[in-house]
Amino acid sequence: MSSQDARARGAHEDPPEVENPKQTPPAGNQQKDPEEWVTGHEPMTGAQASYLKTLSEQAHAPELYDPELDKAEASKRIDELRERTGKG
Repeated sequence: MSSQDARARGAHEDPPEVENPKQTPPAGNQQKDPEEWVTGHEPMTGAQASYLKTLSEQAHAPELYDPELDKAEASKRIDELRERTGKG
């Protein structure tokens, strides 16, 4: 088929549907291991600290709250405590 035939045929077809990545993030990228986070070594966020403190108190294990955790460590600890408290 010539390029002219392809153009003529394409003029009558609907353009292919393209997903907007901002509306539909790639499925494989939604859950990334905290060890692979580029910023995982940075101090945990204020939101992480607050949630981690709340969860550790709810789990009756306040010693599991450590303000020195980095983002990746805090995420793992939060997952562990969510599991323990039935919030996971």
